[in-house]
Amino acid sequence: MDRLKKIGKVKTFSSSQVKFSRIGIGFEKLDRNVFDPEKAYDKVAATGAKFVRIQSGWARTEKERGVYDFAWLDSVVDNLVRRGMVPWMCLCYGNGVYDDYAKGFFGAVGCDPRTEEAADAWKRYVKAVVSRYKGKVYAYEVWNEPDGVWCWKHGPSGREYGNFVILTAKAIREADKEAKVIFGSQCMFSLEWLSGVLATGAADCCDAYTYHNYVADESKLPPSVQATRALIHEYNPSIKIIQGETGCPSRSDGAGAMHSGAWTEERQAKFMTRHTITDFISDVAFCSYFSCMDMVEALNGRTGDIASYKDFGYFGILSASFDENGMATGVYTPKPSYFTFRTLASVFKEEFSLAELPVMIAPFSRVSPRHLSVREMEAGKFMRAGFTRPNGSKAFAYWYPADLLTTSWESTITIESAVKGQVRLIDLLDGSVYEIPESMMERSSSGSYVDAEGKTGTIPAEKRVDENTSFRRFVNFPVKDYPLLLTFGDFAEIE
Repeated sequence: MDRLKKIGKVKTFSSSQVKFSRIGIGFEKLDRNVFDPEKAYDKVAATGAKFVRIQSGWARTEKERGVYDFAWLDSVVDNLVRRGMVPWMCLCYGNGVYDDYAKGFFGAVGCDPRTEEAADAWKRYVKAVVSRYKGKVYAYEVWNEPDGVWCWKHGPSGREYGNFVILTAKAIREADKEAKVIFGSQCMFSLEWLSGVLATGAADCCDAYTYHNYVADESKLPPSVQATRALIHEYNPSIKIIQGETGCPSRSDGAGAMHSGAWTEERQAKFMTRHTITDFISDVAFCSYFSCMDMVEALNGRTGDIASYKDFGYFGILSASFDENGMATGVYTPKPSYFTFRTLASVFKEEFSLAELPVMIAPFSRVSPRHLSVREMEAGKFMRAGFTRPNGSKAFAYWYPADLLTTSWESTITIESAVKGQVRLIDLLDGSVYEIPESMMERSSSGSYVDAEGKTGTIPAEKRVDENTSFRRFVNFPVKDYPLLLTFGDFAEIE
């Protein structure tokens, strides 16, 4: 990056300044009251996040049969809406008031209503929630990770969950016929489980499907999402696909998905950039990063056994300390991922589309003087994506999907482009914006080439590219193990 000219930073925006975004964040687990949201609202709103995932907390709301105390949930919804964020709500979990089995688990996590009495109470609760938040909550998601035994404790069943979706969707629509219903919240890409869900007809009463992904190698995700989308659209082509949870820890001494990895705060931020762009490659309606702050995992906690749910997860973009009860405390300090998230939310705010662009990593590698005459890596080993906005501006993201847990990687490549417009490079990790000096660009053919066998040759002068075309070649250009973004025109605002 040292040969580029830094001209500023990406201009950032708060949630109230953003009309629409495909970037959201998780605000989960308040159903178990594990952190103080009052200290998080302003900091989360300052990132520009739009969609915010919350959990409804049946056990916290109905502690006495037929008596609902929505004060805590009212406060969450109203505080988010007041700051320009759009809450969407996961309806979960069980309730020990109606189920002795659920009494044994902290927050009744994973204890679906299995008796007729409990199911009827669940429907009444769902109707009360939806009626109360009509016009404030974007959509209602049915349960969380029902394909995992931690959240469907008597054993996951696609058909059983599908019938539960139908029951719940009916209650939602009885309370608000315009409400949006989401199913899935699937944490493992199992077409077998999903086929069982769809066989019940669940997709016919839903508007969207959500999946979760906690894998270090993001290159595996687009094919899985593509297959999942294809299966769902066989049943209902109008279903939107949403990435509902992804993230990684910022340290390796906690609990939760991938917790044993050699994670650092820098690696967490890189993971975020790579997975966000990969979500866009999968063309999701929007994506949600888990999570706003460090907190207990609390999926397998036992009621009254504090030690069983003091399993701290360091997935937050805000760091926290923990008290003797596992409650997140302190001032909630931003991590590097906080600033990366804010950059991503600002760069990709408002409308844009996945697009095929006349931009490519040169298929035949050049010798790189930056690496003392070592050849650049082959084009096929990189991830890349193109985007366009209604104003005609475009962007090209690219990176090498190196193993984040074993190395920090950077090199050079040559990029060829036939896109018009002022070109800049944005570092999505820290928001720095660079101009590209003429010394790094060729506006016409240099006259030399490298063939498929690595041999060099000379292009006759009369066959070289006309300098008046939009063609540009960015020579020995920086590439890293997280996405850099070439922009053409006013794709992102700069300060």
